[in-house]
Amino acid sequence: MPRAKVTTGVELEYETFGEASAPLIVLVMGFGQQLLSWDAELCTGLAARGFRVVRFDNRDVGLSTKLESAGLPDFAKVMAGDRSAAPYGIEEMADDVAGLIEVLGAPAHIVGVSMGGFIVQETAIRHPARVRSVTSIMSSTGERAVGRPKPGIAALLFSPAPSERGEAIDHFVEVWRAFSSPGFPFDEARLRQRLAASWDRDHDPIGVARHAAAVLSQRDRTADLGKLRMPAAVIHGADDPLITVSGGEATARAIPGASFHLIPGMGHDLPAELWPELQNVIVDTCVDTAQR
Repeated sequence: MPRAKVTTGVELEYETFGEASAPLIVLVMGFGQQLLSWDAELCTGLAARGFRVVRFDNRDVGLSTKLESAGLPDFAKVMAGDRSAAPYGIEEMADDVAGLIEVLGAPAHIVGVSMGGFIVQETAIRHPARVRSVTSIMSSTGERAVGRPKPGIAALLFSPAPSERGEAIDHFVEVWRAFSSPGFPFDEARLRQRLAASWDRDHDPIGVARHAAAVLSQRDRTADLGKLRMPAAVIHGADDPLITVSGGEATARAIPGASFHLIPGMGHDLPAELWPELQNVIVDTCVDTAQR
């Protein structure tokens, strides 16, 4: 896979699907997740509809740059509201995305899941000339009053994983089971395969901790989202236990003209049964851009 220098001291590992001359879609994954969490079949499905699709590892996960010198965040200070205690924020991760888009050589349609939704929103705010459209999936605005997790779910997300490979995979299976979509089958075999591949590719709990600090210290983007002037879509699961539906509703209200797609039975994951619907929304948003 290629690797791109995107900002000072940060290089991102990425993979491309589709024709190099096609309109560009950049997929941004969420907290602690590697590019493998964008299933290759989902990517090739978008590419087959006429797009150049790029998935990548955010900083501090997978094969992208690890900010090891930053060390472990001071979570007590972060939770007390000291944003400076986080080694970096969602803003810096957005700058990484903008840098990747620049390397790829064309403005991009950007699609983000969960923390990736925070990142694409911030990318559009900070770098509007590099963004053609925004699709925010199972995400929120940074406003603390919306999208709050159901009781016990956030603690499960941030619970430490075992250090042994098999036990860690078992742990993450149960975490994802709690987040999964109740309206669709839980594909444990596919999940275990992805978790094993991710573990073998990279496992760095300190890097993931820095992701957590970025999430916990994020700002409220509501006012700045109201200044966006580009096509936008918001997708949210009606049964999302981690970022509850009010987060998606608030995002759609904040972005002028954004379409809102509430999916019954969808939790905080991307079951294969929903890929055609997700692809349709993403493609429709890209087409809306072309028609403007």
